[in-house]
Amino acid sequence: MDSRSVALLINPLDLTTLFVFFACWWGYALYAQYNSKRRACLVSVLHQFRLAWMSRLLRRDNRIADASVMANLERSSLFFASSSLLIIAGLFTAFNYSEKALGIISDFYLLAPMSQQEWELKIIVLVVIFSYAFFTFTWSVRQYNFCSVLVGSAPLATERGIEDSERELYARHMAQICSLAANQFNYGLRAYYFAMAFCGWFLGPYFCMAASVMVVAVLYRREFRSKTFKTLSRGLVMNSNAT
Repeated sequence: MDSRSVALLINPLDLTTLFVFFACWWGYALYAQYNSKRRACLVSVLHQFRLAWMSRLLRRDNRIADASVMANLERSSLFFASSSLLIIAGLFTAFNYSEKALGIISDFYLLAPMSQQEWELKIIVLVVIFSYAFFTFTWSVRQYNFCSVLVGSAPLATERGIEDSERELYARHMAQICSLAANQFNYGLRAYYFAMAFCGWFLGPYFCMAASVMVVAVLYRREFRSKTFKTLSRGLVMNSNAT
């Protein structure tokens, strides 16, 4: 593909769509990361619950339930990691059905017929997105593995020679590793959300831009304004009062 064909393939509207898509994705990621350290949200509230979990874990000797919860969290990341591989495999097979797929969506494309090169370029972008999701979920799995090791090596409640300050510091380290794993899981889920928004481009660039903005609105509401967040916040106050 020479430079002239690339210029014809990527027109100004397509460049604008790509800019809006990635600006929504990475812009919201930066916004959420910045505000999670300065205001209450799902990420900050759940981290406080993990701190309470790990602090209580160090006060008991029977940790079978804790290991079960950790394994369940790890399985969630493994499920999405394996699903990402299946989706990537399906996207690669989509190259073999380009003509049939273009014929199906041609009636719904609002601006202009899509060429086979455009179809393949968009499939490649989706492959990149789900590849990012795969590596993110697998890193989340590894971090949950690290946290399991920390839980296994945690001092027992009846173990002597360990001060309360040392136990508290160990609990904070375990909670931090668990939160890092959960954050990677969230990044992978966001990749899935925005991959769905990107699929709107197969119908037209305006669909993609509108879907990207809609995904940002959904994510913002769920992380900062949802009933789940408000309920967890009230539960955090009750949990702190109980301790």
